[in-house]
Amino acid sequence: MDNTYEQLNKAMEEFNRLGIAEQFDFQKLYLYSIITHSTAIEGSTVTEIENTLMFDEGIVPGGHNVTEQLMNLDLKRAYDYVNGQLDKKPVITVDFLKHLAALVMRNTGSSYSTALGSFDSSAGDLRLVNVSAGRGGKSYISYQKVPQRLEDFCTWLNGERQKSYSDAASAYALSFEAHYRLVTIHPWVDGNGRTCRLLMNMIQMEQGILPSILKKENKAKYIEALAMSQDKEDSSLFVQFMMDSMVEFIRKSIAEYQE
Repeated sequence: MDNTYEQLNKAMEEFNRLGIAEQFDFQKLYLYSIITHSTAIEGSTVTEIENTLMFDEGIVPGGHNVTEQLMNLDLKRAYDYVNGQLDKKPVITVDFLKHLAALVMRNTGSSYSTALGSFDSSAGDLRLVNVSAGRGGKSYISYQKVPQRLEDFCTWLNGERQKSYSDAASAYALSFEAHYRLVTIHPWVDGNGRTCRLLMNMIQMEQGILPSILKKENKAKYIEALAMSQDKEDSSLFVQFMMDSMVEFIRKSIAEYQE
């Protein structure tokens, strides 16, 4: 892992030295790319160009169902909200996480009725049912344990956010660890992946580092790394995958810029 830290720090230093992030409209188009790939991992087929037209011009892309369009619009609003919170550096609470989930699922969530009562994923409500990962039927923690696990997660994350990170790689490692811990709790019946990646990017932006894009092309490897970490209860496997992916992405961005 130490070698990966060094590689990531060097890659980020070169990326920043070249001023790639300062190019015209980079921040906006980069955000659109983050959104496009995050929803693509969940099945959206809307492209970056189509999202750009939809976000900037209000032109709805053809050939896609309404759910796909709303999924992207909701995630865009969620990122806009997070961007507006960065200067405030809010304390991460269970209610804050539920609000993020509500933004992500605003127009695509559903109401559910159970023996314990009803809950609404579009409102960010925590699940009142048990769920499995869909890979071999492995189940996430019981829904009864979710509220306390989330409280513990918030306590841990707020403590880590108070620390000073002198290098980019350490800050990235924190954001990837937070992603792993939250998605492993799996607080919601739907939207966990998008919400966890949103929080991961929020932590990165707070630390002043380039928010990471999880490319749709890496979906299978991403799910495999997450599954292996969860099966072995070892987050380092997932964090390593995410670190390696970030190194690869930055190096590719540098090569494309230099061409």
